[in-house]
Amino acid sequence: MPSAPNSSLEPENTSHPPAVFAGFSSWLLDAFDFFLVTFTLTGIAKEFHKTDAEMALVITMTMLCRPIGGFLFGLLADRYGRKIPLMLNVGSYAVAGILTAMAPNYLSLLVIRAVFGVVMGGTWGVGTSLAMEGAAAARRGLLSGVLQEGYAAGNVLAAVLYFFLHGLGWRWLFLLTSLPAIPLVFYIGFKVDESAVWRKTAVKVAWGAQFREIARHWKLFAYLLAFMTMMMFASHGTQDMYPTFLQRDWHLGASMRAAITAISGVGAILGGIVVGHYSDKKGRRRAMIAAFVLGVALVPLWAYAPNAFLLTAGAFLMQFMVQGAWGVIPAHLAELSPDSVRATLPGFAYQLGGVIASSVVYLEALYAHRTSYATAMALTAVSVFVLAIVMAAVGRERHRLEFGVGS
Repeated sequence: MPSAPNSSLEPENTSHPPAVFAGFSSWLLDAFDFFLVTFTLTGIAKEFHKTDAEMALVITMTMLCRPIGGFLFGLLADRYGRKIPLMLNVGSYAVAGILTAMAPNYLSLLVIRAVFGVVMGGTWGVGTSLAMEGAAAARRGLLSGVLQEGYAAGNVLAAVLYFFLHGLGWRWLFLLTSLPAIPLVFYIGFKVDESAVWRKTAVKVAWGAQFREIARHWKLFAYLLAFMTMMMFASHGTQDMYPTFLQRDWHLGASMRAAITAISGVGAILGGIVVGHYSDKKGRRRAMIAAFVLGVALVPLWAYAPNAFLLTAGAFLMQFMVQGAWGVIPAHLAELSPDSVRATLPGFAYQLGGVIASSVVYLEALYAHRTSYATAMALTAVSVFVLAIVMAAVGRERHRLEFGVGS
């Protein structure tokens, strides 16, 4: 469909840098904590005398509870504004990190990480709505890429912290990750303005009316859920089993695996920013489709590289494309969603799609036992990229939509 009104009709909002920084930082901290669990699972399992399977349940609990946070905090943000729920979210993150460090046993750890899942699930929708509504339409894609790649930056930061400070033990590491959240709460409180779009469009209604408003957009939610599930398949299908692939097929040690993963993370950050900026010029769907088409072309290099140098190059380029497509998501979903449900629908669809797509790791591992990790990952990547291309292509385009004038 034709582009929405040109950005020249939208007044410049000078408050967007603090809003984007707040969204980026909160998403980075959530990812920082989430990925730190993956690095410390062995140490935690040893202290609590648990198996790998039992410790994997800790991550599963976090994933399962994220949709609850996406819906709950989205409701609060659409009803009471973006700023206060985000402050509550970041403050809860700090508490969850401290409680993780103090967990006396395995059961308490499961409960704490479930609570963290609620907190993490709420961050994206609230932070994205605040940042995208505060961004000038002409730069929305670029800032979307910056915001989204807080996740990749959190992964890299967790790897760096663990590499240098793992000797402190897992409890101290979680205490350290919780500390930056405290000044971030004050930064949001004093430096970030409430969304002008929300102030302009918010209408206080009874809770029943708010739920009916959400239900009225069920077709949009169904599309967003299907679309985000395919996006999550693309992300998890190329990331989660990649360290295992490096270990099983390439027999690389921990240091090399961490180094290649970190390099791919840098590619993800750059890809999100570059493709997000490209989407400002050429449109959201075209940018995502282009990234995934190039991703399909990179699969042979990524999965079947003949040497370590090309293997690393393939990892960098693949995550550049995958997370490049992801860099468009905050802007695209914000533009597709009406003002009244901009925090709830995208946030809930994002997190619920992640739960559905988490099965891809099991499917990859199952197929790898019959062939190899390289072949399993290659077939998975091609399949999910094609599906993501289809879902992007059949969706709507509201490139540079002017928020707050009716959706």
